[in-house]
Amino acid sequence: MQKVGAIVLSIFAFFVLLFLYTKIAGPISFSINSITTTKSDTFNVSGEGSVTVKPDIALISAGVTAKGNTVKEAQDQINTVSNNIAASIKKLGVEEKDIQTTNYTINPNYDFQSNIQRITGYNASTNFLIKIRNIDLINQVIDAATTSGANQISSISFDVDEKAKAEDEARKKAVDAAKKKAESAARIAGFRLGKLVNYSENFGGGAFPIPLSRDLSISAGSPKTEIEPGSSEIKVNATLSYEIL
Repeated sequence: MQKVGAIVLSIFAFFVLLFLYTKIAGPISFSINSITTTKSDTFNVSGEGSVTVKPDIALISAGVTAKGNTVKEAQDQINTVSNNIAASIKKLGVEEKDIQTTNYTINPNYDFQSNIQRITGYNASTNFLIKIRNIDLINQVIDAATTSGANQISSISFDVDEKAKAEDEARKKAVDAAKKKAESAARIAGFRLGKLVNYSENFGGGAFPIPLSRDLSISAGSPKTEIEPGSSEIKVNATLSYEIL
């Protein structure tokens, strides 16, 4: 009984002392450290999707160069030819908003005989970027431009008006392929896929370049233009990252 009484007395004394301490020093502060762990094991898998598309837009760069004894003479020549080109291709259905001037320059020609700098004339040039929305008219537009006085065709390129739709289709194929590959690998290797934690993609293909650079001093008997737009692939490579359970 004496031992039990001593224990009770000790407990009572502890709480008395604790009470007195909190009155003097204030409440005792308690802190809890929180540690968060994350599962870093991931599984990455890639898939590719592609869609074959035919271009429905053509972009043509047509140019005009001329020479004159004066600035006005050179300028009048390219202005006249430019107006003729615009009029001829508009008759084929090309809208004015799709004919854009991309360059317009006039430079003097110099003669340095007898160590004297003398201007002998002027070179003028201008370029147009022509957007053809009816792809079937590409050959006719080129012929109309050159017949009207364009003496340079510096480049021709093709594109797809609704490229985003084709990209979405290729993207869906890429993601479906990656998912199937991930599910197959998990089943064979004996692990379970968790949630998707990351997605990345990159594109390939989708270009229709036709490099063309030539001087077109075309006569009335010149053969007609024959350009085929062909087709191309839009490719999407998708990479999926899954947690491993």
